[in-house]
Amino acid sequence: MTDADPRPYDAVLLLSFGGPEQPDDVMPFLENVTRGRGIPVERLAAVAEHYHLFGGRSPINDQNRVLLAALRAELDGRGLADLPLYWGNRNWHPYLVDALRAAHADGARRLAVLVTSAYSSYSGCRQYREDLAAALTALAAEGRELAVDKVRHYFNHPGFVLPTVDAVQAAIGELPEPVRDGARVVFVTHSVPTAMNAASGPDGGGYLAQHQVVADTVTAELEARLGRPVAADLAFCSRSGPPGQPWLEPDVNDHLRELAADGVRAAVIAPIGFVSDHMEVVFDLDTEALRTAAELDLGFVRAATVGADPRFVAALIDLVLERAAAERGQRPARPVLGAAPASHDICPVGCCRNLRAPGTPAACGADPAQVPVTP
Repeated sequence: MTDADPRPYDAVLLLSFGGPEQPDDVMPFLENVTRGRGIPVERLAAVAEHYHLFGGRSPINDQNRVLLAALRAELDGRGLADLPLYWGNRNWHPYLVDALRAAHADGARRLAVLVTSAYSSYSGCRQYREDLAAALTALAAEGRELAVDKVRHYFNHPGFVLPTVDAVQAAIGELPEPVRDGARVVFVTHSVPTAMNAASGPDGGGYLAQHQVVADTVTAELEARLGRPVAADLAFCSRSGPPGQPWLEPDVNDHLRELAADGVRAAVIAPIGFVSDHMEVVFDLDTEALRTAAELDLGFVRAATVGADPRFVAALIDLVLERAAAERGQRPARPVLGAAPASHDICPVGCCRNLRAPGTPAACGADPAQVPVTP
């Protein structure tokens, strides 16, 4: 556990994607998500039906409320009851700019930011940094000066990896004994265009490489616990681009069909790309992929996401305190599991490039003309 000294931070911000909370929110939310991308209205209407299957309410905001409460309890338990905690979203209420405005009004001037995305990519990192830059600029125009620092990517932090191992092991145990040992573990994450993956991370290819590290690490730990080999693959869900645009493959449904054709009798789906049960989990996996498996007579169990697991919650607070210690000139421990080193604190020049609008300002990075990270 990291020393409970948050200086120089005087507040923490949980920054997430956001989601609709009632049917009338769905189309405005989807328009926010896809603004500037030229997505046809017909495609948005089709995606909206996914939300309407669940009463027009995404699970993500409720899950963020649970995570927020757990983070508050963790801070309080470490003697940090006076450290304010805020929550803002990119695409729906409560919006990021409103959360930062409230933080400034309460006296905060430098915030540590926890993003509910564990990996490097434009949509999982830099786009949040761009949103932070835009919000800081808007607040500066109001005379409200703030600074923000984003904690490092935590895909390989023990607090993310170990709950995932436990969840996959528990899911394997739910399968009927005759198919349990031969079950295939299918790690799943959100597909992205191959060009986005190629631009992810400081050296390119970071999105795919980081997921593979998590898949390999979890698989190795499962093999050690179970005392036998574990067959595992990485697949993708939620492709949304035009048919001619290359995206990361295989799609999880196509992969399940291939497994069934190869004689595999059961699959455990491990959604390592998501920290909680987003719509991509409850629709793309729990609904569509489950339906595919049923059609194939393929055993199917979905492992839990980390959600508000106490180890994950503790890890997020550890990351804040780790970054705080580094900003004070110390050299804190940076725990990881697997082959990859701890990620950077400050995103390097060109990291997770914006391929559509390369000059867009982004906070928390070393690119030229960035929003400053210190007041």
